[in-house]
Amino acid sequence: MKTFEHFNARSVEEALSLLKEHAGRACLMAGGTDLLGKLKDRILETYPDALINIKTIPGLGAIREDVEGLRIGALTKLAEIERSPLIEEKYPALAQAAGSVASPEIRTMGTIGGNLCQDVRCWYYRYPHHMGGRILCLRKGSGPCHAVKGDNRYHAIMGGKACFAVCPSDTAVALSALKAEVRIAGPGGPRAVPVQDFFTPLGHRLNPDELVEEIRIPDPPHGCRQTFLKFTLRKPMDFAVGSVASVTTVRDGICVDASIALGGVAPTPLRAEEAERVVKGKPVDPETAEEAARASVSNAKALSGNAYKIEIVKALVRRALLLTG
Repeated sequence: MKTFEHFNARSVEEALSLLKEHAGRACLMAGGTDLLGKLKDRILETYPDALINIKTIPGLGAIREDVEGLRIGALTKLAEIERSPLIEEKYPALAQAAGSVASPEIRTMGTIGGNLCQDVRCWYYRYPHHMGGRILCLRKGSGPCHAVKGDNRYHAIMGGKACFAVCPSDTAVALSALKAEVRIAGPGGPRAVPVQDFFTPLGHRLNPDELVEEIRIPDPPHGCRQTFLKFTLRKPMDFAVGSVASVTTVRDGICVDASIALGGVAPTPLRAEEAERVVKGKPVDPETAEEAARASVSNAKALSGNAYKIEIVKALVRRALLLTG
């Protein structure tokens, strides 16, 4: 690793001031489980002059409830979210998503803000500089998406255009289904962005002089049922080949509301709006679940090596709906 300055920010204002002072040449660090690996492998052409430790900011690691719903500080550890009685009772899809991330050691260090802001795991993007030179692509500023003609078995089957790397965040999928929003602090004052809109095909909407301060989740509909399902190759620690979060409200045997989000299949967490439309107004029986599963991948366009993901997503959506319907 190259040398860099290290600062312990004592407040959000101090962190923002340091970001402004270093003008795009500083990185925020919370758990560091993603950032430090990126710095060691020098996958990017630019290297930060400073790391700003935000773990020293008090108050950003709290889970609390108010009249508007749930508020989760960006520094809240994934393990705390996984074990929170409040989240397990009212927002079980999020608890399950947090509990599915990596290993217990990573969940003890990693934060929900970091999980949302982590970088993609595309092996072309992540190729270490010391192994023959970093591989350039559009996500790094210029170049093609090498996955299009290369090894693309884990890449996007929906929403990919210039870049086919998938969003790696499990919590983003659950938060999207729960209609959560990200609260961002910046020099222009605070702003709120729905989790669904926080991500772009080439990253996220966080500016270099901003930081994620809090995640807010509205109260779920009374009596709704939730689940998060994830398919991986190695159960204990892998990133999702495909995942789904389902939040459904059923009254008198009929689904009156449904929110379904997909993960591991697109550069962003993806709302399965066609599947939601199929389910609403119907009993969630095997026939409806199968129809919704097909609808969830109706826009899929597989690359040469990842068409198998379509069947995995269909199976996950079908199972999730039968569990929550």
